Amino acid sequence: MFDSILQNFFNALQWGSFYSLIALGYTLVYGVLRLINFAHGDIFMVGAYIAFFVATFFLGNAVSPATALALTIPLTMILTALVGVSLERIAYRPLRRKGAHRLYVVITALMCGLILENGNLAILGASRKSFPQLLDKSIYTIGPVSLTNQKIAVIACAILVFLFLQFVVTRTKTGMAMRAISYDKFAIPLMGIPLDTVIVFTFVLGSSFAGLAGLLFALSYPVLDPYMGAIVGWKAFISAVVGGIGDIRGAFVGGFLLGFVEILVVAFFPSTYRELIAFTILLVILYKKPTGIFGVAGTTKI
Repeated sequence: MFDSILQNFFNALQWGSFYSLIALGYTLVYGVLRLINFAHGDIFMVGAYIAFFVATFFLGNAVSPATALALTIPLTMILTALVGVSLERIAYRPLRRKGAHRLYVVITALMCGLILENGNLAILGASRKSFPQLLDKSIYTIGPVSLTNQKIAVIACAILVFLFLQFVVTRTKTGMAMRAISYDKFAIPLMGIPLDTVIVFTFVLGSSFAGLAGLLFALSYPVLDPYMGAIVGWKAFISAVVGGIGDIRGAFVGGFLLGFVEILVVAFFPSTYRELIAFTILLVILYKKPTGIFGVAGTTKI
C-alpha cells in the first residue's frame, strides 16, 4: 500500500508539472493585464505541434535524436512565443487601445482558442500525430519507486521555470514594470515605461513556457490531436485560480495540487470519478478561500 502511494506521489509530480507550466502563463498575463487568456491552453497545443514538425525536420535530415531534442527545445519555445505575441498584437492590443470592456477581451480570447483548434483541424486534418522518440527512456529504481528520465526532466523543468519566473518578476526591472502595470497601467506610460514592450515580454514568457510544456507532454504522451489543449488548458486555469491567479507561487502550487488530487483519486477510486472528486475538492478550497491559496482580495479605486 505504501509503495503504491509513493509511486503515485511521483506520478502526481509529473502531472502537476504540466499543469504548473501552463498555469504560470495564465497567471503572468492576468497579473499584468488582468486578462484571462483562454487561448493559452491552445497555445500549449500549438507548441506540441510545432515541436512535432521541428523534430521531424531534424530527424529527416539525419540528425541524431539527442541533437534533435537539443535543437527542438529552444526553437519550439521561440516559435510558440511568436504565436502568443501574434495573438496579443492582432487580437488583444486593438481592443486594449480602444478601451474595450474586459468582457469583450475575454470573449476574444475564447475565439482565438477556437481559431487555433479549428485552424489546426482544417490544415492538418483530424488524424492524430505520433510524436517521434527523441529521448531514450531510462528507468531508475529507488527502493519500491520506479522513475524514468522523462519524468525527472519534466519535474525539474517545472521547478526551474518557476524559480526563473520568480526571479524575473521579483528581482529585475522588467519584473518591477510588470508588477507596476498590474497596479495602474494608465500611470505607467507617464513614468517612461514602454507599456506595449512589457506586455509583449509577458506574452513571450508565458507562451514560450506553454510551448515547453507542449514539448514535454508530447515526449511523455506521444499522441497529438487538435483538441489536446482544451481540457489540459482548462485544468491549468483552474489550478491558477485555486492557487491564487496573479501570483506565481499560486500557479505553481495550484498545478501540483491538482496533479496530486487527480492521481490520488485514480489510485483509490474508479478513473471515471477523477474529475468529479478532484473538482469538488478544489471547489471546497475556493469556498473556504475565494481568492485562492496565495491570492489576496483586490481593491478598486473609486
